[in-house]
This record gives sequence, structure tokens and C-alpha cells, in this order.
Amino acid sequence: MIRTFHLPYSQQRQIPTDEGLPALEIHDLSVGYRTTGQNRALDNITLCVPKGQRVALVGPNGAGKSTLLKAIVGLLPVLSGDIQIFGQPIADCRQRVAYLPQRGDIDWRFPISLRKLVLSGRYVHLGWFKQPRTKDWAVADEMIARLGLTSLAARQIGQLSGGQQQRALLARALAQEADLILLDEPLNAVDADTRAIISDVLDLLQSEGKTIIAATHDLGRLESDYDSALYLADGHEVPPPPGSFVGTTHSRHITSKSPFHVALHKATLLHANE
Repeated sequence: MIRTFHLPYSQQRQIPTDEGLPALEIHDLSVGYRTTGQNRALDNITLCVPKGQRVALVGPNGAGKSTLLKAIVGLLPVLSGDIQIFGQPIADCRQRVAYLPQRGDIDWRFPISLRKLVLSGRYVHLGWFKQPRTKDWAVADEMIARLGLTSLAARQIGQLSGGQQQRALLARALAQEADLILLDEPLNAVDADTRAIISDVLDLLQSEGKTIIAATHDLGRLESDYDSALYLADGHEVPPPPGSFVGTTHSRHITSKSPFHVALHKATLLHANE
């Protein structure tokens, strides 16, 4: 079965938001897994991402990148701190946040076609037990086409190549038509064609005003693909290694003079070694 990225859907009315607020604002966040008791997988993370920016989460395996993304989308318990998405908690704006998990988090043997997998990105708009509308199928088909997968729409997801599976997951996330898109290693272990297609799609999304936060190991493309980077190690924010890409000037507050700042605070003396 498909695991990890299911969200609790509801038909509650979405509370209007102030578009002038940051897309994501995190204050003193600490996160722990239930299986590890009080051990903290993330500790004292503070981050502010303005609308329309693309931000990289950088760090070695186990640094906390995936944990941070899962906490933002509400899949992990928050021990302390606060997460606001366009000024609201995730429970009040689920439709505005889409999450792409790592490909290894999916059971690709599940008997579902690529088209129906992508359609599942529309469920957050439907609520429980409602059938997809014509519009939902149309949006799914549009995203499938955008990722170059139309000829494979009827294929069972396990019969796709690794790159095709990654594109299918991204099409599913895009079908939600969210404003904040969280991507966990979207370009990890994919072929050159898939890398080019996904990169082009992410460029288009940013040009449309979408905010993108992506965990990545691709240090060589940070400066060309991202506005800013947050470095993590052992569940903490850390200073970037000397000479590493940082991006726009860091600031604790967003001001009219610096609309595209990412705040990196309380960094330890640890270094994020790749």
C-alpha cells in the first residue's frame, strides 16, 4: 500500500489568509519520533520563507531534512515550537501544502495506475467518500502531461522506471494545486531526462509564484536552482561550510527592503559535511 504521505482530509472551510504573510514561518521547532521517546530528531529550528522563494535543505543523511518536511506537513509530532503556513497552522490550510515523499517511502506494488496515483493529489479538495469530478480528472491529466507521462497513464505504478516514478509523484503533488510545495530529494537517483523535466517544471512553478522547499544533496546546483539554503546536521541548524552557497542575506525578520530572506538562527558550531 502507499504509505507515509497520506494526509487527514476534511471538507472544513479554509480560513482566508493574508497573502502578505510568509509562506512558511517556524519558531524554535523541536520534533521527535514516537518510537524514540523524548529523543529529538530536530531541535530549535527557526526558519522564515517568503512567498515565491525556492529554498534548499542541505545536509548529510540523518541531518533532519526529511524530518523537517514531515513536521511541516503534519506527519510528525511537534514537541515544542510553532509552524505557521501563510499565517495559519497546517490543520487550517491543508489544501495549500503539497508534499512529495522520497520514492523509497512508496510501495510500488500497490495495484493502482499512474493516472489514479496522480488523481489522489486531488483528494484533499474532495473530502472523504466523494467521487472525483470532471475537473479533478482534468487537473490530473494536465499534470501528467506536464511531466511527460501521458503515454504511461494507464500503467501500474510498479511498472514505471525510477525516473518515471519520481515524475509521477511530482505530478501527484502538483495536482493538489498547492501554494507551498515540499519536495524530499526530488532529483535523487534519476536519469538525465527526468532531471531536466523536473527542473523545468520547478522553474515554471516558481515563475507562477509557488514557494518550493526541497531537500537536496546536489550541492553543485544550489546557486543556479535556489534562492537560499538552510544547512542541517544532527537535527540542528548549522553554519554553511566555508565557501558554500548561502543565497540572499539572512535576516530574522522580513522587511520591505528584504522580501526574499531566509532566517537561519541559533546555529551550532557543527558543520554540514556532505
